[in-house]
Amino acid sequence: MIAPDAATSMTDNTDRIEKPGENDRVRAPVHPELSAEELRIALPIDADALERAANSDGAVGLFGQGRALDAIRLAIGIDAPGYNVFVSGLRTRHERESVLRLLGEKAATMPTPGDWVYVNNFRNPESPTAIYLEPGKGIELRERMTELVSFVLEQLPKAFRREDFDQERTALRDKYNKRAQELFGQLENRARERGFGIQTAPTGQIIFIPLVEGKMPESPEVLNRAMAEKSEAERERLAQVQGEVQDELAALILKQQEMMRELIDDIRAIERSFASRLITPSVDEVKQHFNNADVDKYLDHVAEHMLDNLDRFRELSPAEQAQRPPMPDLATRMLEYQVNVMVDNSGTRGAPVVLEDAPTYHNLFGTIERWVDPMGRAGTNFTRIISGSFLKSHGGFLVLDLEDAAVEPGVWKTLKRSLKSGRMTLETFEPFPFFSMSGLKPEPIKISNKLVVLGGAQLYNLFYFYDPDFAELFKVKAEMRPAVSADAGAAAHYATRVGSLARKENLPPFDAGALARIVEYGMRMAGDRTRVLAMLEPIDDLAREAAYFARAENAARVAAAHVERALGERMLRLNFIEEEIRRLIASGTLVVHISGSSVGQINGLAVLDVGGYAFGRPSRVTATVALGQAGLINIEREARLSGSTHDKGIMILGGFLRSRFAQTHPIAMSASICFEQSYSGIDGDSASSTELYALLSALAGIPLRQELAVTGSVDQYGNVQAIGGVNEKIEGFYRVCKAIGLTGTQGVLVPRTNVSNLMLDPETTGAIERGQFHIYPVDTIDTGIEILTGVRAGKIGEPGTVNQIVDERLKAMANIQHDRGVAETRVVQEAGQSLPPHPPPAPPEPPR
Repeated sequence: MIAPDAATSMTDNTDRIEKPGENDRVRAPVHPELSAEELRIALPIDADALERAANSDGAVGLFGQGRALDAIRLAIGIDAPGYNVFVSGLRTRHERESVLRLLGEKAATMPTPGDWVYVNNFRNPESPTAIYLEPGKGIELRERMTELVSFVLEQLPKAFRREDFDQERTALRDKYNKRAQELFGQLENRARERGFGIQTAPTGQIIFIPLVEGKMPESPEVLNRAMAEKSEAERERLAQVQGEVQDELAALILKQQEMMRELIDDIRAIERSFASRLITPSVDEVKQHFNNADVDKYLDHVAEHMLDNLDRFRELSPAEQAQRPPMPDLATRMLEYQVNVMVDNSGTRGAPVVLEDAPTYHNLFGTIERWVDPMGRAGTNFTRIISGSFLKSHGGFLVLDLEDAAVEPGVWKTLKRSLKSGRMTLETFEPFPFFSMSGLKPEPIKISNKLVVLGGAQLYNLFYFYDPDFAELFKVKAEMRPAVSADAGAAAHYATRVGSLARKENLPPFDAGALARIVEYGMRMAGDRTRVLAMLEPIDDLAREAAYFARAENAARVAAAHVERALGERMLRLNFIEEEIRRLIASGTLVVHISGSSVGQINGLAVLDVGGYAFGRPSRVTATVALGQAGLINIEREARLSGSTHDKGIMILGGFLRSRFAQTHPIAMSASICFEQSYSGIDGDSASSTELYALLSALAGIPLRQELAVTGSVDQYGNVQAIGGVNEKIEGFYRVCKAIGLTGTQGVLVPRTNVSNLMLDPETTGAIERGQFHIYPVDTIDTGIEILTGVRAGKIGEPGTVNQIVDERLKAMANIQHDRGVAETRVVQEAGQSLPPHPPPAPPEPPR
């Protein structure tokens, strides 16, 4: 039918070109609208089956994620480098627990990995040695070493106090004393033969005194008189002999010192022999207990170090104890014999499954702690090495959020290096190398584990395309599907999930109506009647909120009304901006016409997301046409308020016009398209059909029904394509019409391909059922223009149709443009003939 109020439409501002009269226009056929029955959602399961499912104890794990779980099973089932898995789309705690449960089932069938310990490297203390032991043996080795050190400290002093040790040491000393006395007696005899006697001064100095008449002089005076009576030559001879004897004494002293060193070495050899009889059997006992080559090598070094440092185990005398400062505890005194247990699997059954919630460098890879003494000097040792979750997951699985890990300094680089080399080097992360302090360099540890990292699709693509190592390190991707088919099994799973939640959290039971409404909400969240949401955390939240309102009303069961109230209250908590926009439209501040008709003006629909809540907002889209060669002008783009997708939609409009109307004549026009009262920018192509309707109306001079709003994108052939947010757009326009006043003719044009996405709220569906609101599905621009104008779209060459009227208008504009161009050319040519001929060009200047 002809659009109402066409006679009172706004006057268009196009060029004055003769147009066919309204009586010559061909009426459009009536296009069917969607009925309320077509908009109702038919659940694939009956009410009794829903209640039975809610009362059952079925599994409530990951829903509809069979492919993703199979991908994880593949990754953890292949024991080869690089088969780590990236799980995309895993967001909630419940979903993460499902993956951990799968890993736990696999880990239970795997062998328990061993323990890792660090011990002192006695030959190079800056490089502690890593030892791999059987599960639970790390703690045992630490305890055995503590017992060994305590045993040596207790028993070695007793061994040194034994009678046989004292006898052997005394005999050795007597032997060396006898040799020393013999040497001294020989020196004394040689000195007497040469006329000198030996006397020891009180200070211990040995003095050679000339003999008087073969005897030692009784006093210095006697010696002086005897020496005075001797000739000068005799005195010189005695002085020379005295020097030679003193040289012999010096040689004797050196010999005695050498003998003393030999005595000390022999005593130490005795001590070492006695200590070895105590230490070696104890060390051998520990070796036999562990039966590990690395432990044997370490214990050999321990025994050697103990035997080389027996003084540390010696019992101090009371005088030495009084002079020595207070002794620290045993662990501090015997630090080099301690065992630093890095990984303890004594309580693990099967392989470990480690979840790292805070994947910082320290938590993942550990660190080496330092201490600072009162003098400000920093120090560390191998007992200060602390392991991280990467090492603790050796032989098992490590689960972490890659989005968190990727932003932590040094984590991704170290993670890649460890996965590529199969070894992990424990070191302290130094964010500022200039201020770093040198420390330990522990021996790298060979590690074999599986990484299960969590993240979004965008993060996966970022790593895949920009890090060449990523694809080799994470060969398996497990992608969680956001939605699955809405079959009977899916609806039953929803009911089972809600029933299980109610029993677990002590919520009131849910009746069939409430369960059905929750399933419908899952379809709405999936955006398709044939699909339901696979990530069920929003479903749990809705069930909890509905149960809250049921308890507030003292209801024994949760009904559909409580679910509706929960959804309504959720909207009221977030829709302040939507209400403000409706108020501004109702007051006329934001101009939106929902009655009458107008040329080149139409209501477009957009979706605004304010964080947790999205709603539809109508906007006035206008188009103007004039003679010119500028083509389509996108005012939003000229004002830099247009996104690239919206710009593409405008270019598609140009392609449509050229394809349909420029086959026999050029398009000579300047047209501008604008979203009125839009100041924050716009993007997307869902308004391209809306803009095309306004443009065709401006070209044809045919008014458009203002009580209808339009959404849908368009291709270059005039086909209307699906868009997103169709439910929010319809409900948003309905609420605006309700706020201003429903007339019974208002409605929305939507792409026919979006019909399966329609899941409107009960209020909007009720208005459609009462005939107060209408939904028109369209598949082409021709169908839409017929609904909006009441004029048949037709084809070019059919008089009185929209396409023919538009073509005639464009042809007339092209002729006018052509005539203007010819007239301007003629004027230029005539002016050129009256001018004198052009002088010949001047010759070029020579190069400089």
